[in-house]
Amino acid sequence: MTTSTAPLAPGRDGLPSTVSPAPAIALEHVTAGYDGRPALDDVTVRVDPGSLVAIFGPNGGGKSTLLKVLAGILRTWSGRVEVLGGPPGSAAQQVAYVPQAENVDWSFPVSVWDVAMMGRYPRLGPFRRVGSEDRHAVQGALEQVGMAAHARTQIGALSGGQRRRAFLARALASAPDLYLLDEPVTGVDPVTQEDLMAVLDAEAKRGRTVLATTHDLAAASQHFQRVIGLNRRLIASGPASLVLDPKVLAETYGGHLLILGNQTVLLDDAHHHDDAAPGEQHHHDDRDRPRRAGG
Repeated sequence: MTTSTAPLAPGRDGLPSTVSPAPAIALEHVTAGYDGRPALDDVTVRVDPGSLVAIFGPNGGGKSTLLKVLAGILRTWSGRVEVLGGPPGSAAQQVAYVPQAENVDWSFPVSVWDVAMMGRYPRLGPFRRVGSEDRHAVQGALEQVGMAAHARTQIGALSGGQRRRAFLARALASAPDLYLLDEPVTGVDPVTQEDLMAVLDAEAKRGRTVLATTHDLAAASQHFQRVIGLNRRLIASGPASLVLDPKVLAETYGGHLLILGNQTVLLDDAHHHDDAAPGEQHHHDDRDRPRRAGG
């Protein structure tokens, strides 16, 4: 396994400090899965606050499962998980989880504004009265993702990229400390990808922690600070340059990796079972065809 630690932060006297910040996320020897089949096996990893982290690996490698464990949706079989200083689910208002496959009736008469406002619901009181602070948060979130002009548009009338923007706006409106995003930029056009990654980068710079799964290794190397490589077990954790390391990629993707000269190409793994729960479908598109990791 390849790992890398962050440089020591300067202490009050200007010298490097040996005290690390409390992690936003910590997993120790975590094993979890579905129906007796492990999707994560003995995973130990730590993520510091303010990190922008891409989780990469093959379908069935445990990426979505890891997010579900952190969101408190899936219980572990063994090991310890800490999220924002407590067990998963204990700080639910500070966590925004956006799954890859939104279970949405696209014909339902709900607008982009309504979707973004859903991010405020956990913060509303028992009477669920929307106040000026909530409206201000939703407006700001829609502006951040470039959807303010579509606020009153019915969600089913949007393009795929616009839907991604709308659901990211829902997460932003909740003002979380931790984002758990499953394939947030998969299948979108390059402009949308750049726009959404700029938003996530800005959130990380504000001290929020962002974990996002991805199949796009070029995007992982260019837009993220750090990466986690999973293939049921932890393969690598460290700087984003690890996704360009042929040894890391070979261990992560196994026989689905080809080294062609100075280029690393990942073969289509859509025929493998994803790590989603039984009955859950995940989206596959042309981005899951051969993908260049480095050149």
